[in-house]
This record gives sequence, C-alpha cells and structure tokens, in this order.
Amino acid sequence: MSEYQYYEFVAVDQPLDAQAQTEVRELSTRAEITATSFVNEYQWGDFSGDPCRLVERHYDAHLYLADWGTRRLMLRLPRTLLDLDAVEPYLVDEQVEAWTTDTHLILDLHNHDETADWDYEPQGALSAITDVRNELAAGDHRALYLAWLAAYGTWERDEEAFDRDADDDREPPVPTGLRTLTAAQRALADLLRLDDDLLAVAAEASPPHDKTTDDLEQLATWVTALPEVEKDHLLLRVIQNQTATVRTELLRRFRNSTTPPTPTLPQRTVGELLDETARRRAERQQREESERTDKNARR
Repeated sequence: MSEYQYYEFVAVDQPLDAQAQTEVRELSTRAEITATSFVNEYQWGDFSGDPCRLVERHYDAHLYLADWGTRRLMLRLPRTLLDLDAVEPYLVDEQVEAWTTDTHLILDLHNHDETADWDYEPQGALSAITDVRNELAAGDHRALYLAWLAAYGTWERDEEAFDRDADDDREPPVPTGLRTLTAAQRALADLLRLDDDLLAVAAEASPPHDKTTDDLEQLATWVTALPEVEKDHLLLRVIQNQTATVRTELLRRFRNSTTPPTPTLPQRTVGELLDETARRRAERQQREESERTDKNARR
C-alpha cells in the first residue's frame, strides 16, 4: 500500500541565495524549489534531508503531513523576538518542543492520530498558518497556549498519551483573546486537531484581546530616549536587510514598556479542563439529541 507524505518549507525573512538553493536541491531531485519555498510529495520512499537542520539553516516555517495521522509544524523566529524563557511554560514532551541556535528559536509542534481519516488539504495549509510567526514576535502568545492545549487534548482520544500524574499539571499563563482567534491561530488549531469544546472551556479564563493602537507622540518620545549607540546598531541592521525584524522588535519593546501587565489568573489543572470539557460535551450532545427527537416528532 502506498504512503503519502508532504514536506513544505518556507523562507519568510530572507530568501535563499543560489548556493543555498543548490544545497537543498541535493536533498531532492523532484522537489519544487524557489528562493522562498521547498515543496515535495512522496507516494513511496522518503525525504533524505533533516527538517530540523533545514529550519535551523534556511527556512522560517515547515509543514509535514503523513497519511498515517502525523502532523508537524516548525516555526523559526529570531531570539530577539521570542525568548526560550517565554516559551518554556507551554512545552509538552514530544508534542510542543523548542530549542535555540545562536540566532534563532525553533518551535516544533507535533500531533498524531492514527485513527483519523485523511481530510486535510496540504496545499495552502502552511501559508494560512505562517502569520502566527508575526503574532508571536509581537508578543501574542495565543498560539503557544493553543499548542499546549491541543497536546493535552490528545489524552481524550489516547488514554496512554500521558501518565495519570499529568492530571495535576497546571496550565501555563492564559493569554488574552482566546475567544476571538485570528485566522492564522484558527488554522493552527485545526492543524493540531484542537477540540472546539476544550477550547471553549479554556477560553472562559481568557480576558478580551484589545488591539494595540500606538500613540505616535509617545512612540516618538520613546525612540528619542534610546541611546545613540543602540540607534546606530539598529540602523546598521536595517541596512543589512533586517528591517521587518528591527521594526517588530522595537514595537514590542515599546509596548512592553507602556502597556499595563495582564492580571495573573488562577491556573486550572489539566484534569479540571478535560473533565469540564467532557461534562459540557455530554450536555451539548444530549441537548442536540433532544432537539432532533423533537424535530422528528413534529415532522
């Protein structure tokens, strides 16, 4: 029986030069390769390259799909925009992982369900999620929480996914805006098979997400106060084609210095989240069944 695998890599911040394209071409003669993307599909055989190394060296995002139920997403961000200390509370063994290179942080998300039907369209899936990088860089950690929640959500369909001790694990900081996900965050939740009922329960502890509107006068005052040496270094980075990274880094620093901290809320346990989800799902299914019965009776 044939096996289907899909590999896609995307360079967002900086395209690959000719030498880098030659290097990745040696890994696959059939792949579609451009300065910003690498796409290959396998009906038999396998990819000879190491996705981790490719992301570390060349690409900012990677999607892997297999028809035996495996889904994998990797995102690379400059360490100046996302620090490992901020990511660590959301890590889950083998499902939400992260590590750093000298210059970048790599976020590695896994999801596996061998009982699931193949109902996911590969083409366009990565582009729908990629904007999560910009959101994380700007300090929006909803994607991290969604990944953590989806990882523990696998426990509902796989009783051996975690030890019983995990029942008492506390949730990480709950970000604002879980009730109003962006399109990229919704696409990420779908990729990771995040249950809607579980998300609804988790979102109850999430305050509304206010869109940031920067005060230009306040921003100008903040920029003026930056040390001259730092300004020179930032300008040099802009000349070196790091404009987008520098802009995001400065805006995040400005907002962190002017935005009041979000209140710390009581942390729920994994067991509490899953038990409440199961209870509400049962209530919803009972209500839907009752509505169907009434409808059939009227018919």
